[in-house]
Amino acid sequence: MAIISSYPYDILIHDKDAWIGTDAFNRQTKQYTAEAVANYLNINGKVSIAGQMVYKFISIPFNETGTFAFAAGGGDGTAFSAITSLKISVKEKSGQNVVPFIEYLVDDQILISSQKQISEFGHYEIKSYTVDPVNDQFYTLELEFIGGNGNLIVDNYYDIVNFTLAGEADKTFVFEQGVPSTTWTIQHNLEKYPSVSMVIGPNNTTQVFGQVDYVDLNNLTITIESATTGFAYLN
Repeated sequence: MAIISSYPYDILIHDKDAWIGTDAFNRQTKQYTAEAVANYLNINGKVSIAGQMVYKFISIPFNETGTFAFAAGGGDGTAFSAITSLKISVKEKSGQNVVPFIEYLVDDQILISSQKQISEFGHYEIKSYTVDPVNDQFYTLELEFIGGNGNLIVDNYYDIVNFTLAGEADKTFVFEQGVPSTTWTIQHNLEKYPSVSMVIGPNNTTQVFGQVDYVDLNNLTITIESATTGFAYLN
């Protein structure tokens, strides 16, 4: 065998390029392709990328660390748009406990995407993340679909990351009070306590101030002295 330093360097790496190495279990000499090494690193989360969690989708819940599944099992071919709840291991494939991180992301957004195909993904808001009453090594992840494409495939691996579309604007709502009233009842569905500005008058150019009472994150009332029409701008 020639001296290793005598072989030419190759800076163009292809999937089927191979290296010689030793099997850790039986100490046999084997070939390892660039594709196999890359898959090993991706599947097992061996390359650290901030906020990235690697999971395998399986058909039987509570069956394996580093997996997620549906409560009823099965689900091969389920559209990302149909997913509302998952049973997910407290540890992802690299063995790291993700509970504090996902708890931090409740009410925030995540992307679940296939490692094999970037166009297979689901974008969600996390509605809740709670310990499963059947198995405390798994949590119930409740999701609200925002957008995506494709379907979940059993035994495929998926990256889960915190994700918000670049340039996503703060949510706003414009309300028109078409009938004169001293109480304006507004359902805005912004999931927050928004700031409120009111305008009235013949051309809706006069700003006025009323008493704003927040009923909950999606509803409020405005009370003013005189019954009138106009617009309320919420953001």
